[in-house]
Amino acid sequence: MFQPDFLKQVREQMEVQEDSAKLRQPRFETSSGIPLKNNYNPADLAKHDVFKDLGAPGKYPFTRSVQATGYRGRLWTMRQYAGFATAEESNARYRFLLDQGTTGLSVAFDLPTQIGMDPDHAMALGEVGKVGVSIASLQDMRTLFRGIPLDKVTTSMTINAPAAVLLALYLAVAEEQGVSWDKVGGTIQNDILKEYMARGTYIFPPRPSLRLITDTFSFCADQVPNWNTISISGYHIREAGCTAAHEIAFTLGDGIAYVQAALDAGLKLESFAPRLSFFFNSHNQFFEEVAKFRAARRLWARIMKTRFHCDDPKSQMLRFHTQTAGSTLTAQQPDNNIVRTTVQAMAAVCGGTQSLHTNSRDEALSLPTETSARIALRTQQILAFESKIADVVDPFAGSYYVESLTNELEQRAEALIAKVDELGGMVSAIEKGFPQREIQNAAYRHQMDVQKGEQIVVGVNKFTLENEVKPELLRVDEALGAVRRQQIADVRAHRDNGAVRMKLEALSVAAKGSDNLLPKIFDGVKAHATIGEICDALREVFGEYQERLVL
Repeated sequence: MFQPDFLKQVREQMEVQEDSAKLRQPRFETSSGIPLKNNYNPADLAKHDVFKDLGAPGKYPFTRSVQATGYRGRLWTMRQYAGFATAEESNARYRFLLDQGTTGLSVAFDLPTQIGMDPDHAMALGEVGKVGVSIASLQDMRTLFRGIPLDKVTTSMTINAPAAVLLALYLAVAEEQGVSWDKVGGTIQNDILKEYMARGTYIFPPRPSLRLITDTFSFCADQVPNWNTISISGYHIREAGCTAAHEIAFTLGDGIAYVQAALDAGLKLESFAPRLSFFFNSHNQFFEEVAKFRAARRLWARIMKTRFHCDDPKSQMLRFHTQTAGSTLTAQQPDNNIVRTTVQAMAAVCGGTQSLHTNSRDEALSLPTETSARIALRTQQILAFESKIADVVDPFAGSYYVESLTNELEQRAEALIAKVDELGGMVSAIEKGFPQREIQNAAYRHQMDVQKGEQIVVGVNKFTLENEVKPELLRVDEALGAVRRQQIADVRAHRDNGAVRMKLEALSVAAKGSDNLLPKIFDGVKAHATIGEICDALREVFGEYQERLVL
């Protein structure tokens, strides 16, 4: 990029000698352990190739953007992750958010739903509706989207192990609304590998879980062409405590595993790759986060081109949703969380996200109130319409600092992916505990830095308050569990139970063979089989995953 004589001159004239005794802290580095220099200059980009490493926006390697005009043509989709208690209450919240200007829905499900259990299961006691909405049947899904035309909104559903079942329920509701499946748009998270390494809401072992995912790829390629069949998620990996470099590496490593599994199942790359999407965290370290998004975009494009020999630009593009970092939010001085979320949202926009959720100020304490949810949405709207940060594509392109960070993060992520490859791929690496150990070690180092005061968390280990007044919180009625148990009993009492048994038996037979399971699951939900019943039919064939202790 620069002539050697010029670089020599830069090094001689711009080198700064620091007196460590006068520095405010002993070291300056990113979450990934990248040492930060006092300043950056052309010498830090000596090997930088503007055409190879950057290119134009909307063109390979997509470092700058997947769209040529960025947000000048269309702003990112503003989603608010929401769902609590019953389908009726969550429906009211969705309609409120749409009235306030949300442009896409993002559904949070409660823990029993996430692990394929009905609300009357013994293990669901005390968990129904607590961290998301309780969904068990077609009746629940119908209520959840009552009055919301599914051809007018896109819906993201944070569901993994039973993702195929929730998609079938959603499609059944669309069918009842008279909406053809080619008009339905949205995303199921459907990323099971990160559950084994970071989150824990798995049901089946990895290999049958991958079958469900590739069956979904195939089914949607034929039947639901505008549906994003997976959101490969680094968000939860980062929430578990990893670094930015880990987040890139393990997310793209999961992506490699899903692409390979689909190819091994006989799918054509062009039939599913354009519908792959990703889900990233946006953390506190602003410049590292901007660089992370740029590095991930470039690295995925190169993986698709060199590893999978893919020249289709739509398959090379890394399209992603972003959520601000819930793990950075504090119960102490919760209004500080508005500032944290704003910084994180700015990083996501400057990094080129296609979709964004901003966390609410009270999420370290409870589910968000309507007021908190509105403030979080207004944060996005102010960034979009008042700040002007969305008016230029990739505004940090060419920054010595950001380009240097982008290069360094890409190199560190590549090294981690190479280690995963050495271990036999991501499934084998998970079985051997490699990503789990990396995440645990990074989380431990961060916590030690906080406890020693080397990492300041405002309001927690510095600038604290005494006698702090707690804000108004949203509380889920403890009687909800009994209400939901009665509702599921009513569903079972008013359906054709003989037909349900036949559909579940047909699903079990298909699971023992090699047929695509999505049509059988769809038949089951249309007959009013519950999520728990469908997952139990698959449990009998696939078994349940038992986590191994990783030290």
